[in-house]
Amino acid sequence: MSKIAPITLSAVQTDDFEQLVEIRIAAMRESLERIGRFDPERARERFRQGFSPEHTRFIEINGRKVGFVVVKPVLNQLLLDHLYVLPKAQRKKVGSQVLAHIFIEADTQGLPIRVGALKDSDSNRFYQRHGFRRIEQDEFDNYYIRHTIRNIDS
Repeated sequence: MSKIAPITLSAVQTDDFEQLVEIRIAAMRESLERIGRFDPERARERFRQGFSPEHTRFIEINGRKVGFVVVKPVLNQLLLDHLYVLPKAQRKKVGSQVLAHIFIEADTQGLPIRVGALKDSDSNRFYQRHGFRRIEQDEFDNYYIRHTIRNIDS
């Protein structure tokens, strides 16, 4: 079995926007095409509306950017707003490593994590496998929560 390369999370700057959009489009393309909603310009504009460099980090393996994650503090919880991994780096435990980092941050702060996923996306199984529980849904998305793990000795 091959060894899983460790990831690092690195800061994003405002001028990284175009690179982030390209990662987002590449990562979401298959899921959005499956439901007939693939529109690169719509994806670009939706991302631009909520772009917040201070909450965004590149996911890197051996210095190569393979994705990004956005985690925002919202109303006594962390919103996992985006987690995108390029197709060539998917199914290699990259997302699991990213979640491990986020779980540590959330548990340290004592905050739950909320995330949304397209209904027909493989990400639904991914989040459920990592302890997220579905709490609601709408026409296109499922929404999940992962409660903080508290130290019972404290």
